[in-house]
Amino acid sequence: MGNHRKHPGGRGNAGGIHHHRINFDKYHPGYFGKVGMRHYHLKRNQSFCPTVNLDKLWTLVSEQTRIKAAKNKTGAAPIIDVVRSGYYKVLGKGKLPKRPVVVKAKFFSRRAEEKIKGVGDACVLGA
Repeated sequence: MGNHRKHPGGRGNAGGIHHHRINFDKYHPGYFGKVGMRHYHLKRNQSFCPTVNLDKLWTLVSEQTRIKAAKNKTGAAPIIDVVRSGYYKVLGKGKLPKRPVVVKAKFFSRRAEEKIKGVGDACVLGA
């Protein structure tokens, strides 16, 4: 019978350059060594900008707010804060209902801004 003698090959990835070289070369090519240059203060993901279209704007607020806005005769516009829903930019696809609303976002596309103001609404930048 074979004897189980603790850790004959070493623990974990030990021997990757030495006695386990064949395994590492075959199944993990490029595991050892360096490649390329280091970028010390790399800012990752600067282009993160989730978008939402105009036709989905009213889905970001509660049903209660939608009903209240439809019945509202005084002209007090509800505020839709797009950033609170996880979006940064408003794009101009689709149509808005002819109700006043204030849209807060970090960015607006040109067509989105035109359409929102065309309905008589307001765009607030930098929410």
